[in-house]
Amino acid sequence: MTAPSVGRVVHYVSYGTPGGEYTSQCRAAIVTDAEPLGADAEPDQVFASLCVLNPTGMFFNTHVLQDEDGHVGGTWHWPERDE
Repeated sequence: MTAPSVGRVVHYVSYGTPGGEYTSQCRAAIVTDAEPLGADAEPDQVFASLCVLNPTGMFFNTHVLQDEDGHVGGTWHWPERDE
């Protein structure tokens, strides 16, 4: 996995709502801090702090786990490339 660096654009996956009114969506995010592995992290886990850009505003989130496969809510991944 490529480590994130400050200023890179990634996708943050929103949680959606429990009742399903809003589904989980990919949102643009800017890496604000590339976090080193913590003592409790697995060797393949990568975390970053993000500024998430939503249609209605921004929010900041720290210690966000990378998830390239499942795109689970509350995680980030590299943007897919169109081919």
